[in-house]
Amino acid sequence: MPSHALSIRPFIGARDFAVSRRFYRAFGFTETVLSPTMSLFSRQGASFYLQDAYVPDWVDNTMLFLEVADVAQYWAELAALDLPGRFEGVRLVPIRQEAWGKEGFVHDPSGILWHIGEFSNG
Repeated sequence: MPSHALSIRPFIGARDFAVSRRFYRAFGFTETVLSPTMSLFSRQGASFYLQDAYVPDWVDNTMLFLEVADVAQYWAELAALDLPGRFEGVRLVPIRQEAWGKEGFVHDPSGILWHIGEFSNG
């Protein structure tokens, strides 16, 4: 294939669009409002679309993987934000070692599961 892809941007839904927008800004993403019902959130080259749409079967089964260079450092910065104390339903599950690397989990206010991970070298 002669051309190459520039990015991939998943679409995710929100149980409460206003709360999710505040959560992702607090998470460290920059918001670009595209319409009254959709925003683009970006952070250091990673982006996704947040929609004012809630379909329980879709949202309850959405998972995203955010690869970071140093998961321990990222996790320390994330924990300092106290997102669970600021947003109802948000949970952080501590980093665990896997055969392929390390990851921790973040559940957003709608229940979307984020895997925050670092791959092992080799």
